[in-house]
Amino acid sequence: MEMDRQLMHICKGNPKDHLYNGTVYRSSIWKTLADALLVHEQQIDDDQVAAPEYHGGPDRVVCLYPFEHYAHWEKVFGQPLSIAAFGENISTSNMTEDQVCIGDIYQIGDAVLQISQGRYPCAKINKRNNNNQLLKKVVETGYTGYFFRVLQPGTILPSSKITLVSAHPAQVTVASIHHLYFHEKNPPRATIERMLDVAELAEPWRKILLEKLQS
Repeated sequence: MEMDRQLMHICKGNPKDHLYNGTVYRSSIWKTLADALLVHEQQIDDDQVAAPEYHGGPDRVVCLYPFEHYAHWEKVFGQPLSIAAFGENISTSNMTEDQVCIGDIYQIGDAVLQISQGRYPCAKINKRNNNNQLLKKVVETGYTGYFFRVLQPGTILPSSKITLVSAHPAQVTVASIHHLYFHEKNPPRATIERMLDVAELAEPWRKILLEKLQS
């Protein structure tokens, strides 16, 4: 039975200067609701990154944050987060990190996207939400969101449907890689090798897993 996946919001934004604890920082994590996302192979129109050495590139074009996590964070911190609190381009239901796998292919609108990697969380999450505990909790839970590469450029609208085109046969979930890296001190070698066998895994995470394997 096909799962009912729903697009909850779409957002975009360019780098801007922001103030946190008296210090100015430049980031594109502050995104706003969009009428449409024009998705290309390298980037989304009007959705640049501030630090290309750490963000963006062909394997990190579209960022998704699961909508279900918003209710979790509201319960944990006692107040709601604003839309695009994690700098995501899209938020969806029924596509949490443990429900999707590296290499899965989806069509959203007329864009065809493939999951390439989980998101490696950074301190900008704290700054964006004025909450110095959020990053720690994100790492603990694995509620990071994840990225897509673009197989077919297209337009995503707020009303766009989400269709699973192809589920990757290896079934390596985004959640499993996060858990292994952040929470397993001595993971089985075979488990790491199974993850590395997924050719669709983006290079930054491949490097991280190779370092884990060698250590």
